[in-house]
Amino acid sequence: MPRFPPTTVRQRLTLLYGGLFLVSGTVLLAIAYLLFRRASGANLVVLPGAETRPSLHAREMAEKAYASSVERNTDLLHQGLLRSVIVLAVMTVVSVALGWLVAGRVLRPLRVMTATTRQISERNLDQRLSLPGPHDELKELADTIDGLLARLQAHVAEQQRFAANASHELRTPLALTQAMLDVARNDPTRDDGDLVDRLHEVNTRAIDLTEALLLLGRADQRSFTREPVDLSLLAEEAGETLLPLAAERGIAVETAADPAPTTGSRALLLQLVTNLLDNAIAHNLPAGGAVWVTTAAGPGGAVLTVENTGEELDADLVPTLAEPFRRGAERVRADHAGVGLGLAIVKSIAVAHDGALTLAPRPGGGLRATVRLPADHV
Repeated sequence: MPRFPPTTVRQRLTLLYGGLFLVSGTVLLAIAYLLFRRASGANLVVLPGAETRPSLHAREMAEKAYASSVERNTDLLHQGLLRSVIVLAVMTVVSVALGWLVAGRVLRPLRVMTATTRQISERNLDQRLSLPGPHDELKELADTIDGLLARLQAHVAEQQRFAANASHELRTPLALTQAMLDVARNDPTRDDGDLVDRLHEVNTRAIDLTEALLLLGRADQRSFTREPVDLSLLAEEAGETLLPLAAERGIAVETAADPAPTTGSRALLLQLVTNLLDNAIAHNLPAGGAVWVTTAAGPGGAVLTVENTGEELDADLVPTLAEPFRRGAERVRADHAGVGLGLAIVKSIAVAHDGALTLAPRPGGGLRATVRLPADHV
Protein backbone atom coordinates (compact mmCIF):
# COMPACT_ATOMS: atom_id res chain seq x y z
CA MET A 1 0.00 0.00 0.00
CA PRO A 2 1.38 3.45 -0.86
CA ARG A 3 2.11 5.66 2.13
CA PHE A 4 1.27 9.31 1.63
CA PRO A 5 3.24 11.93 3.50
CA PRO A 6 1.32 13.58 6.35
CA THR A 7 -0.46 16.77 5.34
CA THR A 8 0.33 20.02 7.07
CA VAL A 9 -2.17 22.23 8.84
CA ARG A 10 -1.91 24.71 5.97
CA GLN A 11 -2.82 21.99 3.46
CA ARG A 12 -5.75 20.81 5.57
CA LEU A 13 -7.06 24.36 5.96
CA THR A 14 -6.71 24.93 2.20
CA LEU A 15 -8.64 21.75 1.42
CA LEU A 16 -11.25 22.74 3.98
CA TYR A 17 -11.72 26.19 2.44
CA GLY A 18 -11.89 24.78 -1.10
CA GLY A 19 -14.22 21.95 -0.09
CA LEU A 20 -16.62 24.27 1.69
CA PHE A 21 -16.72 26.60 -1.33
CA LEU A 22 -17.31 23.67 -3.71
CA VAL A 23 -20.10 22.17 -1.60
CA SER A 24 -21.87 25.46 -1.02
CA GLY A 25 -21.52 26.41 -4.74
CA THR A 26 -22.87 23.03 -5.83
CA VAL A 27 -25.89 23.30 -3.53
CA LEU A 28 -26.59 26.85 -4.71
CA LEU A 29 -26.28 25.79 -8.37
CA ALA A 30 -28.63 22.83 -7.85
CA ILE A 31 -31.26 24.99 -6.19
CA ALA A 32 -31.03 27.61 -8.97
CA TYR A 33 -31.31 24.88 -11.64
CA LEU A 34 -34.45 23.39 -10.10
CA LEU A 35 -36.09 26.79 -9.74
CA PHE A 36 -35.36 27.83 -13.34
CA ARG A 37 -36.40 24.42 -14.67
CA ARG A 38 -39.84 24.78 -13.14
CA ALA A 39 -40.19 28.16 -14.79
CA SER A 40 -38.71 27.13 -18.14
CA GLY A 41 -42.00 25.85 -19.70
CA ALA A 42 -43.93 27.78 -22.42
CA ASN A 43 -47.57 28.81 -22.08
CA LEU A 44 -49.98 28.57 -25.01
CA VAL A 45 -51.82 31.88 -25.18
CA VAL A 46 -55.15 32.09 -27.04
CA LEU A 47 -55.98 35.63 -28.00
CA PRO A 48 -59.52 36.96 -27.48
CA GLY A 49 -61.73 36.53 -30.52
CA ALA A 50 -60.05 33.34 -31.63
CA GLU A 51 -62.15 30.38 -32.64
CA THR A 52 -63.64 28.47 -29.77
CA ARG A 53 -62.91 25.17 -31.48
CA PRO A 54 -59.82 25.53 -33.68
CA SER A 55 -59.26 23.21 -36.60
CA LEU A 56 -57.04 20.16 -36.37
CA HIS A 57 -54.31 21.84 -38.40
CA ALA A 58 -54.25 24.83 -36.08
CA ARG A 59 -54.02 22.60 -33.05
CA GLU A 60 -51.10 20.70 -34.52
CA MET A 61 -49.31 23.93 -35.35
CA ALA A 62 -49.83 25.20 -31.81
CA GLU A 63 -48.55 21.98 -30.26
CA LYS A 64 -45.44 22.06 -32.49
CA ALA A 65 -44.79 25.67 -31.52
CA TYR A 66 -45.21 24.81 -27.84
CA ALA A 67 -42.86 21.81 -28.05
CA SER A 68 -40.27 23.88 -29.94
CA SER A 69 -40.45 26.60 -27.28
CA VAL A 70 -40.03 24.06 -24.46
CA GLU A 71 -37.09 22.42 -26.23
CA ARG A 72 -35.43 25.78 -26.86
CA ASN A 73 -35.84 26.83 -23.20
CA THR A 74 -34.53 23.46 -22.00
CA ASP A 75 -31.46 23.78 -24.23
CA LEU A 76 -30.81 27.27 -22.89
CA LEU A 77 -31.20 25.97 -19.32
CA HIS A 78 -28.74 23.14 -19.93
CA GLN A 79 -26.25 25.50 -21.56
CA GLY A 80 -26.56 27.83 -18.58
CA LEU A 81 -26.02 24.90 -16.22
CA LEU A 82 -22.90 23.81 -18.14
CA ARG A 83 -21.47 27.33 -18.07
CA SER A 84 -22.26 27.61 -14.36
CA VAL A 85 -20.42 24.33 -13.68
CA ILE A 86 -17.39 25.63 -15.57
CA VAL A 87 -17.49 28.90 -13.60
CA LEU A 88 -17.87 26.95 -10.36
CA ALA A 89 -14.84 24.81 -11.20
CA VAL A 90 -12.75 27.89 -12.02
CA MET A 91 -13.84 29.65 -8.83
CA THR A 92 -13.09 26.49 -6.83
CA VAL A 93 -9.52 26.57 -8.11
CA VAL A 94 -9.34 30.28 -7.27
CA SER A 95 -10.75 29.65 -3.79
CA VAL A 96 -8.15 26.92 -3.18
CA ALA A 97 -5.38 29.33 -4.14
CA LEU A 98 -6.83 32.07 -1.96
CA GLY A 99 -7.30 29.55 0.85
CA TRP A 100 -3.62 28.60 0.58
CA LEU A 101 -2.60 32.25 0.88
CA VAL A 102 -5.03 32.97 3.74
CA ALA A 103 -3.99 29.83 5.64
CA GLY A 104 -0.34 30.81 5.27
CA ARG A 105 -1.04 34.27 6.61
CA VAL A 106 -3.08 32.94 9.52
CA LEU A 107 -0.43 30.35 10.42
CA ARG A 108 2.50 32.75 10.08
CA PRO A 109 2.53 33.55 13.84
CA LEU A 110 2.65 29.81 14.56
CA ARG A 111 5.70 29.42 12.33
CA VAL A 112 7.37 32.31 14.13
CA MET A 113 6.53 30.76 17.50
CA THR A 114 7.86 27.38 16.38
CA ALA A 115 11.13 28.82 15.08
CA THR A 116 11.67 30.88 18.23
CA THR A 117 10.83 27.96 20.53
CA ARG A 118 13.33 25.74 18.73
CA GLN A 119 16.06 28.28 19.42
CA ILE A 120 15.32 28.36 23.14
CA SER A 121 17.46 26.04 25.23
CA GLU A 122 18.72 25.84 28.80
CA ARG A 123 21.29 28.54 28.00
CA ASN A 124 18.78 31.17 26.86
CA LEU A 125 15.64 30.51 28.87
CA ASP A 126 15.31 34.26 29.29
CA GLN A 127 14.21 34.56 25.64
CA ARG A 128 10.47 35.07 25.08
CA LEU A 129 8.15 34.84 22.10
CA SER A 130 6.62 38.30 22.71
CA LEU A 131 4.15 37.80 19.85
CA PRO A 132 2.79 41.14 18.59
CA GLY A 133 -0.69 41.71 17.22
CA PRO A 134 -4.25 41.64 18.51
CA HIS A 135 -5.20 39.71 21.61
CA ASP A 136 -6.58 36.61 19.91
CA GLU A 137 -6.15 32.87 20.41
CA LEU A 138 -2.62 32.87 18.96
CA LYS A 139 -1.60 35.78 21.19
CA GLU A 140 -3.03 33.96 24.20
CA LEU A 141 -1.09 30.82 23.25
CA ALA A 142 2.14 32.81 22.92
CA ASP A 143 1.58 34.48 26.30
CA THR A 144 0.92 31.07 27.85
CA ILE A 145 4.20 29.73 26.42
CA ASP A 146 6.02 32.82 27.72
CA GLY A 147 4.59 32.19 31.18
CA LEU A 148 5.66 28.55 30.99
CA LEU A 149 9.18 29.62 29.98
CA ALA A 150 9.31 32.06 32.90
CA ARG A 151 8.32 29.33 35.36
CA LEU A 152 10.79 26.91 33.77
CA GLN A 153 13.57 29.49 34.00
CA ALA A 154 12.83 30.10 37.67
CA HIS A 155 12.71 26.35 38.35
CA VAL A 156 16.00 25.69 36.54
CA ALA A 157 17.67 28.58 38.37
CA GLU A 158 16.36 27.24 41.67
CA GLN A 159 17.60 23.75 40.88
CA GLN A 160 21.01 25.10 39.90
CA ARG A 161 21.28 27.05 43.15
CA PHE A 162 20.11 24.01 45.09
CA ALA A 163 22.66 21.74 43.39
CA ALA A 164 25.47 24.22 44.02
CA ASN A 165 24.48 24.71 47.66
CA ALA A 166 24.00 20.98 48.22
CA SER A 167 27.41 20.25 46.72
CA HIS A 168 28.98 22.88 48.95
CA GLU A 169 27.22 21.60 52.06
CA LEU A 170 28.15 17.99 51.32
CA ARG A 171 31.75 18.92 50.52
CA THR A 172 32.21 20.72 53.84
CA PRO A 173 32.03 17.64 56.13
CA LEU A 174 34.13 15.63 53.71
CA ALA A 175 36.79 18.35 53.65
CA LEU A 176 36.75 18.56 57.45
CA THR A 177 37.13 14.80 57.72
CA GLN A 178 40.03 14.82 55.28
CA ALA A 179 41.72 17.67 57.15
CA MET A 180 41.40 15.96 60.54
CA LEU A 181 42.74 12.69 59.14
CA ASP A 182 45.71 14.50 57.59
CA VAL A 183 46.48 16.23 60.87
CA ALA A 184 46.23 12.94 62.77
CA ARG A 185 48.54 11.26 60.27
CA ASN A 186 51.17 13.98 60.62
CA ASP A 187 50.89 14.10 64.42
CA PRO A 188 51.23 10.59 65.88
CA THR A 189 51.05 11.96 69.44
CA ARG A 190 47.54 13.39 68.93
CA ASP A 191 44.78 12.02 71.15
CA ASP A 192 42.74 9.55 69.08
CA GLY A 193 39.72 9.94 71.35
CA ASP A 194 39.32 13.60 70.49
CA LEU A 195 39.74 12.78 66.79
CA VAL A 196 37.06 10.07 66.96
CA ASP A 197 34.63 12.44 68.70
CA ARG A 198 35.12 15.16 66.11
CA LEU A 199 34.86 12.69 63.23
CA HIS A 200 31.65 11.35 64.75
CA GLU A 201 30.23 14.87 64.96
CA VAL A 202 31.13 15.66 61.34
CA ASN A 203 29.78 12.32 60.13
CA THR A 204 26.51 12.88 62.00
CA ARG A 205 26.11 16.23 60.30
CA ALA A 206 26.72 14.65 56.89
CA ILE A 207 24.12 11.95 57.62
CA ASP A 208 21.58 14.56 58.75
CA LEU A 209 22.16 16.56 55.59
CA THR A 210 21.79 13.48 53.37
CA GLU A 211 18.57 12.43 55.10
CA ALA A 212 17.21 15.95 54.76
CA LEU A 213 17.97 15.96 51.03
CA LEU A 214 16.25 12.59 50.61
CA LEU A 215 13.22 13.82 52.55
CA LEU A 216 13.09 16.97 50.44
CA GLY A 217 13.20 14.93 47.24
CA ARG A 218 10.48 12.61 48.50
CA ALA A 219 8.21 15.56 49.27
CA ASP A 220 8.86 17.18 45.89
CA GLN A 221 7.93 13.97 44.05
CA ARG A 222 4.72 13.52 46.12
CA SER A 223 5.49 9.82 46.42
CA PHE A 224 3.30 9.14 49.43
CA THR A 225 -0.11 7.72 50.29
CA ARG A 226 -2.77 10.08 51.62
CA GLU A 227 -4.68 9.27 54.77
CA PRO A 228 -6.72 11.27 57.32
CA VAL A 229 -4.43 13.15 59.70
CA ASP A 230 -5.14 15.50 62.62
CA LEU A 231 -2.54 18.25 62.97
CA SER A 232 -3.39 18.72 66.64
CA LEU A 233 -2.19 15.20 67.46
CA LEU A 234 0.99 15.73 65.46
CA ALA A 235 1.64 19.02 67.29
CA GLU A 236 1.32 17.31 70.66
CA GLU A 237 3.61 14.46 69.57
CA ALA A 238 6.27 16.84 68.23
CA GLY A 239 6.02 18.94 71.39
CA GLU A 240 6.63 15.92 73.61
CA THR A 241 9.61 14.88 71.47
CA LEU A 242 11.31 18.30 71.58
CA LEU A 243 10.33 19.19 75.14
CA PRO A 244 13.72 18.08 76.59
CA LEU A 245 15.55 20.29 74.06
CA ALA A 246 13.33 23.25 74.95
CA ALA A 247 13.83 22.67 78.67
CA GLU A 248 17.60 22.46 78.18
CA ARG A 249 17.57 25.89 76.55
CA GLY A 250 15.14 27.38 79.05
CA ILE A 251 12.38 27.91 76.48
CA ALA A 252 8.72 27.56 77.40
CA VAL A 253 6.51 25.75 74.88
CA GLU A 254 2.78 26.45 74.97
CA THR A 255 0.42 24.36 72.84
CA ALA A 256 -3.22 25.15 72.00
CA ALA A 257 -4.15 22.18 69.86
CA ASP A 258 -7.70 22.28 68.56
CA PRO A 259 -8.77 19.57 66.08
CA ALA A 260 -7.41 20.33 62.61
CA PRO A 261 -8.20 17.42 60.27
CA THR A 262 -6.52 17.15 56.89
CA THR A 263 -5.29 14.43 54.52
CA GLY A 264 -1.76 13.42 53.61
CA SER A 265 1.26 11.47 54.75
CA ARG A 266 1.38 11.26 58.53
CA ALA A 267 5.17 10.82 58.52
CA LEU A 268 5.78 13.85 56.30
CA LEU A 269 3.31 16.05 58.19
CA LEU A 270 4.90 15.02 61.48
CA GLN A 271 8.27 16.02 60.02
CA LEU A 272 6.71 19.36 59.01
CA VAL A 273 5.50 20.08 62.54
CA THR A 274 8.77 18.85 64.08
CA ASN A 275 10.87 21.05 61.79
CA LEU A 276 8.81 24.13 62.61
CA LEU A 277 9.03 23.50 66.34
CA ASP A 278 12.73 22.67 66.18
CA ASN A 279 13.38 25.84 64.18
CA ALA A 280 11.44 27.90 66.73
CA ILE A 281 13.47 26.44 69.60
CA ALA A 282 16.84 26.73 67.86
CA HIS A 283 16.40 30.35 66.75
CA ASN A 284 15.11 31.86 69.96
CA LEU A 285 16.33 34.09 72.76
CA PRO A 286 19.40 32.86 74.68
CA ALA A 287 17.27 32.63 77.82
CA GLY A 288 13.64 33.15 78.78
CA GLY A 289 12.30 32.50 75.30
CA ALA A 290 8.92 31.08 74.40
CA VAL A 291 7.25 29.11 71.62
CA TRP A 292 3.52 29.04 70.88
CA VAL A 293 2.00 26.22 68.82
CA THR A 294 -1.66 26.44 67.76
CA THR A 295 -3.80 24.31 65.47
CA ALA A 296 -7.32 25.03 64.28
CA ALA A 297 -9.82 24.14 61.57
CA GLY A 298 -10.31 27.31 59.56
CA PRO A 299 -12.77 27.99 56.73
CA GLY A 300 -10.11 27.14 54.16
CA GLY A 301 -8.81 23.99 55.87
CA ALA A 302 -6.45 23.02 58.67
CA VAL A 303 -4.17 25.75 60.04
CA LEU A 304 -0.94 25.26 62.01
CA THR A 305 0.82 28.28 63.52
CA VAL A 306 4.19 28.25 65.28
CA GLU A 307 5.47 31.49 66.83
CA ASN A 308 8.66 32.09 68.75
CA THR A 309 10.43 34.94 70.46
CA GLY A 310 13.79 36.05 69.19
CA GLU A 311 15.72 38.84 67.55
CA GLU A 312 14.10 41.41 65.29
CA LEU A 313 13.96 40.08 61.72
CA ASP A 314 14.11 42.09 58.53
CA ALA A 315 10.82 41.86 56.62
CA ASP A 316 12.76 41.41 53.36
CA LEU A 317 14.83 38.55 54.81
CA VAL A 318 11.94 36.50 56.19
CA PRO A 319 10.48 35.24 52.85
CA THR A 320 13.92 33.90 51.82
CA LEU A 321 14.29 31.73 54.93
CA ALA A 322 12.29 28.95 53.26
CA GLU A 323 14.85 28.66 50.46
CA PRO A 324 17.27 25.72 50.72
CA PHE A 325 20.44 26.44 52.72
CA ARG A 326 19.32 29.96 53.65
CA ARG A 327 19.86 30.44 57.37
CA GLY A 328 20.15 34.19 57.89
CA ALA A 329 23.27 35.49 59.60
CA GLU A 330 21.48 36.70 62.71
CA ARG A 331 19.67 33.37 63.15
CA VAL A 332 22.66 31.00 63.06
CA ARG A 333 23.72 29.53 66.39
CA ALA A 334 26.96 27.69 66.83
CA ASP A 335 25.41 25.01 69.02
CA HIS A 336 22.55 24.24 66.67
CA ALA A 337 23.31 25.51 63.19
CA GLY A 338 21.32 22.84 61.37
CA VAL A 339 21.74 21.95 57.73
CA GLY A 340 19.76 24.86 56.29
CA LEU A 341 16.88 22.72 54.99
CA GLY A 342 14.40 22.87 57.87
CA LEU A 343 12.02 25.49 56.51
CA ALA A 344 12.69 24.40 52.92
CA ILE A 345 11.44 20.91 53.83
CA VAL A 346 8.40 22.44 55.56
CA LYS A 347 7.55 24.44 52.45
CA SER A 348 8.06 21.44 50.16
CA ILE A 349 5.86 19.19 52.32
CA ALA A 350 3.15 21.86 52.50
CA VAL A 351 3.15 22.36 48.72
CA ALA A 352 3.12 18.59 48.16
CA HIS A 353 -0.07 18.47 50.27
CA ASP A 354 -1.65 21.30 48.22
CA GLY A 355 -1.00 23.73 51.05
CA ALA A 356 1.20 26.76 51.67
CA LEU A 357 3.76 28.06 54.16
CA THR A 358 3.65 31.72 55.18
CA LEU A 359 6.49 33.36 57.12
CA ALA A 360 6.20 36.74 58.80
CA PRO A 361 8.26 38.63 61.39
CA ARG A 362 6.62 38.58 64.78
CA PRO A 363 5.98 41.95 66.47
CA GLY A 364 8.56 42.34 69.22
CA GLY A 365 11.00 39.90 67.62
CA GLY A 366 10.93 36.34 66.43
CA LEU A 367 9.13 34.55 63.64
CA ARG A 368 5.56 33.50 62.90
CA ALA A 369 5.18 30.46 60.61
CA THR A 370 1.72 29.51 59.34
CA VAL A 371 0.90 26.36 57.40
CA ARG A 372 -2.48 26.01 55.69
CA LEU A 373 -3.58 22.62 54.40
CA PRO A 374 -6.81 21.47 52.74
CA ALA A 375 -9.48 20.18 55.10
CA ASP A 376 -10.31 16.49 55.39
CA HIS A 377 -13.70 16.04 53.68
CA VAL A 378 -13.93 12.31 54.30
